Amino acid sequence: MRPGPATGVGSMPGEDAREAARTVTGTFEGPETGMPYLAELPARGPGADMIGRTAGMLVELYARVEPSGWRIGDRPGRDTRRARAWLRQDLDALEEFTQGYEGPLKVQAVGPWTLASALELKNGQAALSDAGACRDLAGSLAEGLRAHLDDVRRRVPGAEIVLQLDEPSLVAVLRGQVKTASGYRTHRAVDRQVAEGTLRDVAGVADGGPVVVHTCAPDVPFALLRRAGAAAISFDFGILTERDDDVIGEAVEGGTKLFAGIVPGTDGPLSDPAGSVMGVRTLWRRLGLNPGLLAESVTVTPTCGLAGASPEYARRALAHCVQAARSLADNPE
Repeated sequence: MRPGPATGVGSMPGEDAREAARTVTGTFEGPETGMPYLAELPARGPGADMIGRTAGMLVELYARVEPSGWRIGDRPGRDTRRARAWLRQDLDALEEFTQGYEGPLKVQAVGPWTLASALELKNGQAALSDAGACRDLAGSLAEGLRAHLDDVRRRVPGAEIVLQLDEPSLVAVLRGQVKTASGYRTHRAVDRQVAEGTLRDVAGVADGGPVVVHTCAPDVPFALLRRAGAAAISFDFGILTERDDDVIGEAVEGGTKLFAGIVPGTDGPLSDPAGSVMGVRTLWRRLGLNPGLLAESVTVTPTCGLAGASPEYARRALAHCVQAARSLADNPE
């Protein structure tokens, strides 16, 4: 897997699909600068948010917006149609700005466990509360993702598709920390083997292509994600502790790529690019890893999506990722 030295996580500010695609493809032009991606624009409203967008991809399962959130329904309605229309709009914009492009191209979708935590059943409880519903949801997601990836390949035939599964709720699912509808109890923890197997099944839709799993929660389950088929793991570098050293060292030595979130996702001052990646260099020295592996093992990203940033800051943050990655490559030690 050669994802390039830098990329974004997924979401961008604003509501203009063409402007977002222009920014992303203009910043990440290919293997030398970074990996372009299909931008998400949640500011447009329900259906453009990460849950609604992925719910719109489901096959033979549909979701609608209720006051409490997204709920599974019997038939496609206005909310499903809107989610699908916005996805087509984003794909049209991406296709326009990737004419003749060859190289890695990332698309994102919510993973099965975060989706099961966020989508409600008819009784108002999360799908996570019902093992059968979780299986059905994962199967529907896999079918939908397969069709989505095929569509992207048709639109950008020179692209090497990289699938990113967003799993911000995975740690809470594994620990039994997802709250029930009442808010007074939590759902039972999902068995780790079940969680791993479901992730592996959904990741399998990439048909051998690389899969990235993104989570911004502390205590990233690196070993579980690697066993589930993740070629790369995307995380907020700032929340790592030395307790994570061993699993990170094993991941790197096993060939897993690290998508290190080192640039803040909301407006604020940016340090110089070399300073932004100082922590990555320090980690490498602490682990005793070969400095020559650094540039090929680490892809620099923002800490999370950029939906909460201003458009100007989002552009600067993505450019900063490219500059910081160049600093790592030029001076790994």
